[in-house]
Amino acid sequence: MEDAAPALVLVPPTPLTFDSPAPSPVRASASYPAQSHQPTINQRPSSTTTIFSIYSMYGDEVPPRTSYSSQLANDDRKSHDASTGPTVKIKLPDQRHSTYKSTRQDSESSELAYFDDNDPPPNSYENRTSRPSRPSSSYGPSSLRASAVLSEAQRESSGYRTSASSRISRSTQERSNLSRQSSTSYGSSALPRERSESGDRDLLLLPPLPPSGPPSRLATPAPTPPRQPSPTLQAPVTPKALPLKHPVFTGSPSSKVSLVPSEGEDMDAFHVRNTYAQLEVSGVKGDGYEEGVERTRARVGASRASQLHAEAAIGDGSEKSRELDPKEIQTLSSVDRYGFYAVPSHDRLVLLASAPLLKRLAPVSAGPSSAPAAAPALRALPPVSTVPKEMSRIAKWTRMLMPLARDTGANVATWGVRSSKEAKLRSRVYKGIPDPWRGAAWDLLMGRYSKLGPNEMGLLATDYRDALDRPSSYDIQIDLDVPRTISGHIMFRTRYGAGQRSLFHVLHCFSLRCETCGYVQGMGPIAATLLCYFDPERVYASLVRLHDAYSLHTVFSPGFPGLLEAIYVQERITELMMPDVFAAFKKHMISTTSYATKWYITLFSNSVPFQTQLRLWDAFLAEGYDVFIAVSVAIVWVYRDQITSATANFETVLSLLSSFFVPEDENTLLAWIGRMLGDKKLRTSMARWKEDWRGLVASGKDGAALL
Repeated sequence: MEDAAPALVLVPPTPLTFDSPAPSPVRASASYPAQSHQPTINQRPSSTTTIFSIYSMYGDEVPPRTSYSSQLANDDRKSHDASTGPTVKIKLPDQRHSTYKSTRQDSESSELAYFDDNDPPPNSYENRTSRPSRPSSSYGPSSLRASAVLSEAQRESSGYRTSASSRISRSTQERSNLSRQSSTSYGSSALPRERSESGDRDLLLLPPLPPSGPPSRLATPAPTPPRQPSPTLQAPVTPKALPLKHPVFTGSPSSKVSLVPSEGEDMDAFHVRNTYAQLEVSGVKGDGYEEGVERTRARVGASRASQLHAEAAIGDGSEKSRELDPKEIQTLSSVDRYGFYAVPSHDRLVLLASAPLLKRLAPVSAGPSSAPAAAPALRALPPVSTVPKEMSRIAKWTRMLMPLARDTGANVATWGVRSSKEAKLRSRVYKGIPDPWRGAAWDLLMGRYSKLGPNEMGLLATDYRDALDRPSSYDIQIDLDVPRTISGHIMFRTRYGAGQRSLFHVLHCFSLRCETCGYVQGMGPIAATLLCYFDPERVYASLVRLHDAYSLHTVFSPGFPGLLEAIYVQERITELMMPDVFAAFKKHMISTTSYATKWYITLFSNSVPFQTQLRLWDAFLAEGYDVFIAVSVAIVWVYRDQITSATANFETVLSLLSSFFVPEDENTLLAWIGRMLGDKKLRTSMARWKEDWRGLVASGKDGAALL
């Protein structure tokens, strides 16, 4: 019967194209129903297929074929749902063979198994931490395969039994559960045991696979003598891609998934990148209103309930076609106009008063010494209100902008400004771009400032698609930052939902763009804000334009030279216009970097309400990075009396300038910034101060030039 069993050929998924826009942030991404394959007595069970494909993926010869029972255990059948594949399990005999003990020891030293609240405790095997670990030279799959080969016949003779179900639908979930990962929250591993309902036998999950390359930099095993591989092993075979849980749709925008690690890629980083790629194809359920299931920062648990929960979170193809879930309707009804279903909490909310902003920037003396050292505090962020004159401004922008080029689908690819309205562009930007026109206006402003046309944008889109399959050394850190970016926004609520996947892919690709900048944490809020108005390809192109034309390269480079330059200019303006405030900073020994660094790196995305941030970005994309110097000066200008108060000290001043600022009137704030940057004499002085700073850096005197 073994000779008559037909071989199952695993065909890698068809590469997908990237022509479609990003999926809706509110609804779940497209997913597809699993194919049902009923095993016959002559077919290889799914567990065997999974073992063969996993070993092939890591570039090693697969274990020899042996016959397995295709019938599920009675208690296993009760716990299985027809829509989910079973967990691969093997029956543990009473006498454990030495070869299996070796395999268990290998898994325990690899830090690959992780648990949830429903899992058995990690110390289910005594003294597991005292066992020696394997050296990196024998850490690859060859030594594990040797134990598997020797144990195969023993499992057959001892009554080992594996569950049989769909060959294709289960392999993706098993691969996600068996891949390695790293994080500060990851724990060391053990092989969790699980009791069946009848209690008459022990069940043990298959041990996780070790990487084909060197071990993770976060888990270095202690050296021990390596084992000799089995003499029956042959040369490694070419790695093969694991089949996806659902059929691949060739129209998916990010389906160019990589199912095998690149040469020399860290296996933890590969697990992160592969997880996002797999879920981009299948999607996740409840996108936008469910929390989702963690798969990279913590391993899916080994308990049956945990695995079924993780399996149920993967999309099944009905997310786009089904009726809205009542929970989804409830979530959507609570979303404000910018997509926030919950208002983010902040420790210190202070009011940015409008009265000081009614006076133009000019040299001023200190205020009364009896002024309070604290600014007016707020208990909560005010609700988002409708912008005054919004409808009339929408009509004005409709008449002002005109399409210049269209794509193959007749959609507008490039916008322009009518020549008769060119003189009104700047004033209308400072009055606020209507939100329905913000995406088109931002793209127009970035195109004019960077001087990149449609051809260059097309090349950047190609670069984005090509970079999706390239490994990045920043993938683990990006994955850690993605879930905590723009908290409370419906687009980024679901773990591995459309918004989080797009954010990861954009930051992953952008980290490969510049070897000097790589990835820094401040890039996340910037990319997330852009994702609210653009598809991922356009966001990547926008980040490139900000990097090259808006001088963010110097802000994100090691040492943050552009940030320090902006701080130097801010201090010169403060010293010239507010000498008493500058003296107070010196007196209290408060450096500008201690409170303004986060302003400049995140472009004020974490320091002002979202609608205020959008207004500041309107001006930034039109005027350049000097806008944020003006915003910083405006904040100090408003609180100059508190800074120079007789009761002020280091703690009060630093706490005040580290607060979350809520403008009393956004129009007044933007008008003050517009007047400051419209002062040609001041702009000339700002350019001169930048040159002075570069001279100080060249001479090595920059260290003493800042507060």
